[in-house]
Amino acid sequence: MIHIIGLGPGDPGLITRRAWEIITQAPEIWVRTREHPAIPEITRYTVVHSYDALYETHDDFDAVYAAIAEDIVARAAAGDIVYAVPGDPTVAERTPALIRQRAEAQGLPVAIHPAVSFLEPAFAALNADPIHGLQIIDAQRLAEMHHPPGSLGMGLLVPQLYGRLLAGDVKLTLMNAYPDDHPVTLISGAGSDALRLRTLPLYELDRRDDLDDMTTLWVPPLARAATYEDLQEIIAHLRAPDGCPWDRKQTHQTLRPYLLEETYEVLDALDADDPDALKEELGDLLIQVALHVQIATEEGEFKLADVIGHVVDKLIRRHPHVFGDVNVQDAEEVARNWEAIKQQEREENGEREKKKTLLDGIPAALPALSRAQTTVSRLARVGYPLPESGGWSEEELGWALLRLAEQAEAAGMDAEAALRAVTRQLRDMLMALEEEARRQGLDFLRLPDEEKRRRWIERR
Repeated sequence: MIHIIGLGPGDPGLITRRAWEIITQAPEIWVRTREHPAIPEITRYTVVHSYDALYETHDDFDAVYAAIAEDIVARAAAGDIVYAVPGDPTVAERTPALIRQRAEAQGLPVAIHPAVSFLEPAFAALNADPIHGLQIIDAQRLAEMHHPPGSLGMGLLVPQLYGRLLAGDVKLTLMNAYPDDHPVTLISGAGSDALRLRTLPLYELDRRDDLDDMTTLWVPPLARAATYEDLQEIIAHLRAPDGCPWDRKQTHQTLRPYLLEETYEVLDALDADDPDALKEELGDLLIQVALHVQIATEEGEFKLADVIGHVVDKLIRRHPHVFGDVNVQDAEEVARNWEAIKQQEREENGEREKKKTLLDGIPAALPALSRAQTTVSRLARVGYPLPESGGWSEEELGWALLRLAEQAEAAGMDAEAALRAVTRQLRDMLMALEEEARRQGLDFLRLPDEEKRRRWIERR
């Protein structure tokens, strides 16, 4: 039998009665670490062995935890063993789960004895109640992220913030979402006589030398509504029976003009290089996204998790040079890989016939000039020959386009229609090149760049 017990948060008086009976009746126990305030008291009653030396002989924590689990299970094959960890065995402790997995595989029984974790004394010290919403993530895991998980509307506990370097990485991750001066609290020695609370602005988090294994960071929620969940709750309320009549009657189709209008207002803010306006207009555009998501949820079409899950999967799949082992030389090679991956996705999804070229998917509602430039941009990835840059400024280009518009007006022609017609011809040219390559047993998109360029020039 393997007994896994928790030593509580620090004070020996917080060890449970059941755990204390096991400790005092055992001739020896094994602990993950001696760095716990209750160890001196425990050594008065039993022999204590620790795995602290493993932290010096292994490269990372995963290797340490695996070695501990392996040793505990090996010893249990010869008889009962007691293994103890700080806090509660099921809260912020990796080794108990690893031990259970290995023990079950070998048919060895395991008993988990719950204890007081670091959570209870931490919230007692903060005078806070986690019933209002709580998120917990290990400091090491948070440090490896680029953006904090979860909701900014709930409090975040970050245990085991043991050093300045780790605190610096955690700070950078948190500052991707929270204000730089967001007040955070460091909790040290929770559940012991050495309890200390230090509140400081987030940007100062890595400027302290008094961090250790028992240091926990508390990041309170933002003081005002500032999460997508807050927005979706408002939109859902507006669409509810006790909400707004205008919002309740909207459909995907009735919202089309508003989506287009808000998009152009975002573009106006970008053109004006006005961050404050951009902040406001992006919010208005996000309202449109939330409305469509809520309507789809009510109609049983999809939910927010489906939208986000789909795009996250797509981004990871289409960036193998970031999330995989593909090497790229430059942005142009990234673009070519992107198109090749999209083509493979179409084939795997049986969409080869539905989407015949890489130009499919360009919105028909785009203005002709935007549609034409998007078309040329995509074609350039597959060898379409672009001219040498004339070195024009944005103003010079604008005047050149204006002169073309003047020519159209003078000739009584529709410049928009003329450009759309030529753009359709480009699509036909691509389809002809692809068909010609197929007749030759080739895939046009996979031809060498120079060969694709040569074929474009001949076709033109």
